[in-house]
Amino acid sequence: MILIQAPVPIQDFELPVIPLRAQRRMMAKRLWRGVAEDGTEFGFQLSTPLSSGDTIYQTATARYVVNQEPEAVLEISLSGLPASATAGIGWAVGNLHLEFSSEALRMLTPDEPAARQLLARIQVAFTPTTAVFRPGRFKRSVTTPLVDEFGPSHQH
Repeated sequence: MILIQAPVPIQDFELPVIPLRAQRRMMAKRLWRGVAEDGTEFGFQLSTPLSSGDTIYQTATARYVVNQEPEAVLEISLSGLPASATAGIGWAVGNLHLEFSSEALRMLTPDEPAARQLLARIQVAFTPTTAVFRPGRFKRSVTTPLVDEFGPSHQH
């Protein structure tokens, strides 16, 4: 087993990629184990969690990259909604301490019974789908840059 303590700082993007797929909740941990597609086993002892796309190990012939697996989410279309409605939906989801992310044209939250009940109660249409879910990421419009995470001061 190969022990990983941090992503590879200098990557050779010319090398072929061997993926290691992981669930979002696993990637949020600092201590965990995973197996790449070629069967190589890794142990993770990290000071900060990994992000999808991080190169975790590199040899002369390949790069091992961690990829977050898609998961079941509820998609809320923001098309045609006024900013006040979008803010209200975000507040309602956050008020229940449910995770969510916002893109230019949609909001995502994990497909959980509490989320479905909330959206039905406040009469917000949603579509069950699968996506790589990254909570705490917000994009206000197609032209604005992505605001990443809640910031270092946000804690529960």
